[in-house]
Amino acid sequence: MRNRRVVDLSVSIDPAHWEPEPVTRVEISHQAGADLLGKSYMHFTPLSWWRKLALRIVRRGKYFIDHRDFPDGMGLSLMFYRLTTHTGTHIDAPYHYGWREGSTRLPRTVTEIPLSWCYGPGLALDFRDECGVIDAEAMSRKCAEIGHDPQPGDIVLINTGAFTKLGGRDYFTDYRAIGRDGVAWLFERGVRVIGTDAFSFDPPFVEMIQAYKKSGNKDTLWPAHFYGRDHEYLQIERLGNLGELPGATGFMVCCFPIKLEKADAAWSRVVAILDDEEQ
Repeated sequence: MRNRRVVDLSVSIDPAHWEPEPVTRVEISHQAGADLLGKSYMHFTPLSWWRKLALRIVRRGKYFIDHRDFPDGMGLSLMFYRLTTHTGTHIDAPYHYGWREGSTRLPRTVTEIPLSWCYGPGLALDFRDECGVIDAEAMSRKCAEIGHDPQPGDIVLINTGAFTKLGGRDYFTDYRAIGRDGVAWLFERGVRVIGTDAFSFDPPFVEMIQAYKKSGNKDTLWPAHFYGRDHEYLQIERLGNLGELPGATGFMVCCFPIKLEKADAAWSRVVAILDDEEQ
C-alpha cells in the first residue's frame, strides 16, 4: 500500500504582506458574533419590517438573545477580507487577458473554464540558477535536461525563486518574467495550464511601461498575458514551495479555482499529490 503525500504549493493571503492593493481583514469576535446570531431569529422570521421593529421595542426579551445566553459567553466568529481576485495564489481565466477589437464572443471566465484542465500530471521546471526572461529556448533546453517533453494535459510549474521575496515590495519589482514565446512553446505542445512562483508572467510594470515609452511598440506591454487573447490558456500566479517538489515529474497537480461567478480570476489552494513508497 502506498502513502499519499500532499505538498502545498500556495502562499498565504496575509494582511501583513506588502501589496499594491493592501489586504484588509476585519474580525467579528466570538462575543460580537453571539450578539449577531441572537438577532438572526427576527432576521429570518417572515414578518413585516414594522412588526419586527415593534417586537424589538416592546418584547425584546422574548425574541432576542445575546452573548450572555451562549455557553462560555461566546457564539461564532466571523471575518471580512477585502482583496482582489489576483491576491495570493490564483488562476487567471482567459477573460482576464481581454479580447481582440471587433470580437463577438467574450473569453471564458473562471466559472466557464474546463475543470478537467485543473487536474493533471505536473511538470516542474527549475530556473532559479539562471537569469533573464524565460523564453522558448530556455524552456526547450530545460526540458531536454530533465528528459521530459511536455505532454497535452501537463500542468507546468515554473520555479524562478521569487517565492523567497514574498511579503516585501521587491516581490513585485524584482522577478523573472516568462516570455511570450516561452508560453507559446508550451501551448504548442498541448499545455493549457502554466504556473509561476512570481507575481506575474510578464516583466515588472515599470520595466514594461518604460520599454513602451522608449519604443512605442505596444507588443512590449503584457505580452505573455495578451498571448491568451488568441490562444486560450490559464495562468497560475504566486505559487509557493516549488522547491519542496521531489523532482521535475512524478506528481499530480490539483488547482481548482474558487467558484466566483463570471470572475476574471479566482484564488486556488494549489497542491501537488505524490504517492510515496510503501513504509
